[in-house]
Amino acid sequence: MPHSQVDLEGKSKVLVFGAGNFGSCLADHLADSLHEVYVWSRSENIVKILNSQHRNPEFLTDHVFPDGLKAVGPEFPSAALIQEMDVLLFAIPTEGVRSTLTELRPKLNDDDLPLMIFVNKGVELGTGALTLDIIADTCGPKIAKASTFISGPSFAKEIIRRQPTSVSVSSLSDDAAQRACKLFHQPWFRCYTGDDPVGVELAGALKNVYAIASGIANGLGFENNTRAMLITRGLAEMTRIGTAYGASPLTFLSLAGVGDLFLTCSSPTSRNYTVGYRLGKGEKLNYILETLGSVAEGVTTTKGLKELIDELGVTAPLAIAVYDVLYEGRDVAERAKELLSLPPIRELDLPLQGKPAQRLMKKLGLANE
Repeated sequence: MPHSQVDLEGKSKVLVFGAGNFGSCLADHLADSLHEVYVWSRSENIVKILNSQHRNPEFLTDHVFPDGLKAVGPEFPSAALIQEMDVLLFAIPTEGVRSTLTELRPKLNDDDLPLMIFVNKGVELGTGALTLDIIADTCGPKIAKASTFISGPSFAKEIIRRQPTSVSVSSLSDDAAQRACKLFHQPWFRCYTGDDPVGVELAGALKNVYAIASGIANGLGFENNTRAMLITRGLAEMTRIGTAYGASPLTFLSLAGVGDLFLTCSSPTSRNYTVGYRLGKGEKLNYILETLGSVAEGVTTTKGLKELIDELGVTAPLAIAVYDVLYEGRDVAERAKELLSLPPIRELDLPLQGKPAQRLMKKLGLANE
């Protein structure tokens, strides 16, 4: 499949914060699309090997990165380098965003701000803050309103193999969303813009909690019916939480919502699913996290989500059950039995609308009910 190569006027200088799986694969994608890409890592070894051998010794280790990709670090990037950039892309865990932006803010040129794109997925512990909140706190409302968020069903190992992938690109600024879309868009990496970054952030964070639940179910020996149930009811909980927060319910039907939820709940490639699967098999959480080899953001997100659920006063039995297993020491099999023993409830509360439905209700004598 041929590239949609950028022309010289469309070529951007991009600095990627984070050389983990996702940061590395997006840096690879942008460098392959002929943008000038720098990757910052706190690991001196990663910086050295990326520059000398074009490989990442810790993530995506079998992949050879483009010759033009440059690694910087382990020191924080200088103001001179940052102010050369057209785009800053943040692919670091949510728990590190506040400190990174606090260090970054004095180095930005307010008269020529770069496009800032965030791909992390999580809720900050202690504050319950979304990344948009953190940006506003550390960088101010102007930068927050122009920040862009990318989320969707996108495993790093498939992106670097150029498997067709689509993502949601959302910002309160339509211009910023369009710029980010143009930066990333290729025939195998399709971008769809939107204006609900809060919904996109919540969907991207919350789906990791339900991926843990799906993994637990598989580890306990449950099969496809159970997975379909968890995905569907997980989507209902995500939408309930998101709309109570103020997000659009339609966002949870997007690539960032049900698309990412389906992927992470269905594949052993998902780190969060893997955590759940191993819990279902009887392993202890501490041991799983010590041997996982990468960050599973759903584990910390579950704690932040419990605080959010309590604050919003919404019903989310699946998310609470995951919290109980992770943080209250509950037995996974016993907690699953409790969920399955809950009484039946109404599935949806959506009235029939539209003229054909109204005609039918009238025929049934229910038009005024």
